[in-house]
Amino acid sequence: MTALARPPLRHRLAAALTLILAARAGTAAAQDAPAPDGEYRDRIIAPQALAPLPPDPEDDRDDSGLPRSLRIGLDYARNERGDERYDERGLSLGGYWETANWGSVSLDATALRRGGDRRDGAREWSGAATLWQRSVYVDGGWRGDNGLGVLATPAPELQRNQYRFFLPTVAMAGASSQWSRDADGRTVYAAFGRAGVFDGTRTVGFELGDGEVAALGAQWRPAPNWTASAALLSNDGRIAADARGVALTPGATQAGHWAARWSSGTDSVQFNLLNSHSRDGNASGGWIDASARRGRFRHDAGVFSLDPGMAWGALPVNQDARGGYYRLGYQYGRWLWNAGLDEIRSISGRGFDGRYATAFARYQASTRLGYGASASLRHADGGGDAYSVQGFADYRSDWGQTRLQLDRADAGGGERSWQASVDQALPLPEGQHLSLSLAYAELGQRGLEATRSASVSLYGGLRLGQRWNLDGNARWTRGDGPSATRGSDINLGLSGALARGWTLSAALYQSRGSQRSPFLLDPLALDSPFQRLPRERSALLTLRYDWQAGRPQAVLGAAPNAASGDIAGTLYLDENGDGVRAASERPAANVTVVLDGRWIARTDSNGAFTFARVGVGEHRLQTIADNLPLPWSLSDAPTTLRVSVRETTRIEIGATRPR
Repeated sequence: MTALARPPLRHRLAAALTLILAARAGTAAAQDAPAPDGEYRDRIIAPQALAPLPPDPEDDRDDSGLPRSLRIGLDYARNERGDERYDERGLSLGGYWETANWGSVSLDATALRRGGDRRDGAREWSGAATLWQRSVYVDGGWRGDNGLGVLATPAPELQRNQYRFFLPTVAMAGASSQWSRDADGRTVYAAFGRAGVFDGTRTVGFELGDGEVAALGAQWRPAPNWTASAALLSNDGRIAADARGVALTPGATQAGHWAARWSSGTDSVQFNLLNSHSRDGNASGGWIDASARRGRFRHDAGVFSLDPGMAWGALPVNQDARGGYYRLGYQYGRWLWNAGLDEIRSISGRGFDGRYATAFARYQASTRLGYGASASLRHADGGGDAYSVQGFADYRSDWGQTRLQLDRADAGGGERSWQASVDQALPLPEGQHLSLSLAYAELGQRGLEATRSASVSLYGGLRLGQRWNLDGNARWTRGDGPSATRGSDINLGLSGALARGWTLSAALYQSRGSQRSPFLLDPLALDSPFQRLPRERSALLTLRYDWQAGRPQAVLGAAPNAASGDIAGTLYLDENGDGVRAASERPAANVTVVLDGRWIARTDSNGAFTFARVGVGEHRLQTIADNLPLPWSLSDAPTTLRVSVRETTRIEIGATRPR
């Protein structure tokens, strides 16, 4: 066969250029030529040639002046709690004002009226009001945040940032002032008021106690790489649970907390001292937490000594324990694992003496399959050893995300328990989500026959047309045995727009209370008062009006007229600690969520919260765990998320507990 001679390079380049010019000419002619009837022809328009979007026909908001808003809500709730039946009528009022020189001012107020045969001693009328002035700057670089009304006592960052121990804040009706200077890390605050507890179903009220609350503190940087803080807290009343809910019982406490942290790069050490005086006497405690990162490994270790009767605020804190702990964590590629060991001794001799070990591992075998296991071992020197183990597998398929899980616990003396569960999250179109959980368990009790229980749970949401949404979760349980429960837990919400500015929402809620988990073995877990509450049912209805004015208000965290999107989230109690909400996991209501340290929202009865018209880009969400049930907690570190133009960024935040 004779080989064909290749033309010279210049001839080949000329031919290629001719073809390119011909193709462009043909494309332009084709675009200019009329398309046959019914035939689609793609056309490209240069970005600079795009016409501006037409204004929203319903958007006749007053853009003059600085941003301001008003929110008015009318609530009605019909409740059943055990044998009691009562109704609640509420009025809520909220507003926001952006000022030129004095930061932002916001107001949230509620008035609640009860009726019916409620017999827990609650007053017929109650309510709550909170006025905040945020981000006012004065000479010297100081920034002030001042609050008046129903608040939580402030706390320095070193007090909130605790690895192994929890120091709660106190709910009060009073005044709070906090001033910070970012240049040198200085913060000072003071607060004073009367203690109380939150109440109400749909409209949040606040029941005042008989005692006062006072808080004083500061944080500063005494030297390079060092941060120090001091906090004083005095309060009257302890929060205790009973068959009708929670209330303040007599008990005054004065306490002081001092902390110092050294940090450099990936290493840090924090020293803590706590002293308290209460009806249980004087008590002192101290603990040291250290953290170090070495490549793919993270090391956490600490020692602690906490006297019996130690107190801080109205909620219980760890006490009567001395010892140390060590944690080792690893994360790289497909592997995630951690392990820990605690050595604990009771100071009084009436508490736990022994060791507590934990381990967790997860391996991502492929893009579809991941599996892992966890274990907790508790050895008591005087007997009563216990363990709990868990195994799980996650699989992603065309049917969505599936989790298979098996839990087993043995506390000795016949207290053997196990539970098998299946969680399935279905792949659905935008605007819809649904997950299903099936579980079967046998829970052992000392000296009693095992209780058998089966449950089915649903969690989901559905967009109904352009204006209405249906969200909620439901669980049906059937059990046999000495501590069995039968019935259903339901939390459903329907919300939508009636007209411009007007929205209507309805909710159905039913709960039978809660039970302690047999798989929680941590001897340092807070032993908060526990009471199995009676069946509670509520039907809720809310009519709300929102008004907004001022152009800058249209975008949170960005310049006026900037591109924006929305943030919608849910806060829930992450029972299995996997970071994914299962249908059987309960929402966390009435918890504060802060966007970029400035804008605030509260979770509703479904644990949901929203921020509308948020600037495009990265933002920080921070949750304040004041109203979470013990021993649940939330990470104090802000969660970073990205908002895209004209899209809703969704996030689910799981509260965790010691495992």
